[in-house]
Amino acid sequence: MVDFSSSRVFGFLDYLENERQVSPSTRNQRLAAIHSFFKYVQKNEPSCFSQCADILAIDFKNTPEPVIGYLKIEELQYLFSLPDVDDHREIRDLAILTTLYETGARVQELVDLQLGDISLSSFPTAILNGKGSKSRTVPIGSDVASILRSYIKEYAVSEPNQYLFTNSQKNRLTRVGVQYIIDKYTNRGRMLKPLMFKAKITNHSFRHSKSMHLLEAGVNLLYIRDFLGHTSVTTTEVYAKANPEIKRKIIEQHGTKLSVQDKYTSAKKDELLDWLRVAF
Repeated sequence: MVDFSSSRVFGFLDYLENERQVSPSTRNQRLAAIHSFFKYVQKNEPSCFSQCADILAIDFKNTPEPVIGYLKIEELQYLFSLPDVDDHREIRDLAILTTLYETGARVQELVDLQLGDISLSSFPTAILNGKGSKSRTVPIGSDVASILRSYIKEYAVSEPNQYLFTNSQKNRLTRVGVQYIIDKYTNRGRMLKPLMFKAKITNHSFRHSKSMHLLEAGVNLLYIRDFLGHTSVTTTEVYAKANPEIKRKIIEQHGTKLSVQDKYTSAKKDELLDWLRVAF
């Protein structure tokens, strides 16, 4: 422990920034790991308490809030029009893309879906198994339910414990596999319309997009929190802060329309002049 000091940790962090050229967020990740270790040492070795306290006092650097990327409704409609529904492989891809958006699922929740988690009755729903073994039931629109019915029939998915989406080897689809499908169609879309999909689209972009569109439709944040499976509405609030359409609506609703008028009308000016003549 004598080799560790706050100045040495500072030196390591400076090395990361200046020589390795890492970002402030990467620096903070390394510092978080160091803090975690010295919290453990401080708890279990009282003789090092002061030394650990000096290292734990090293602050994290401020980092800009990440921009939440999401797709507009028109972009999603275009993306969903790209798979060929008469192609065996591409009807699966369309089912994956539309389900990813419709349910607001994390990619792991999507690949973990089994047939028994899907109900395509009068009120279609999907059960998503999220973080911390927490499950939530989300609604599915009729259009996406119709796509899923066609996909399930085409692929003969019949057992309740059978994974809903599989690869060509009949194994459960992976996170990388989902991203490959997203890249396939966004690249196809860019070739046909070069101005579309300017930013990188990831599996999480669909979750962001669903959240933003629910907000724009006026859905309460508490419902969106439950829909996304967030433990706190504070996490969900980042969407409201990042959505320019929400900001515009709030400004329009609560802003005051200003109109510049003359301080005095012509009649009032004449009255004032008459009074001045009499008074002086």
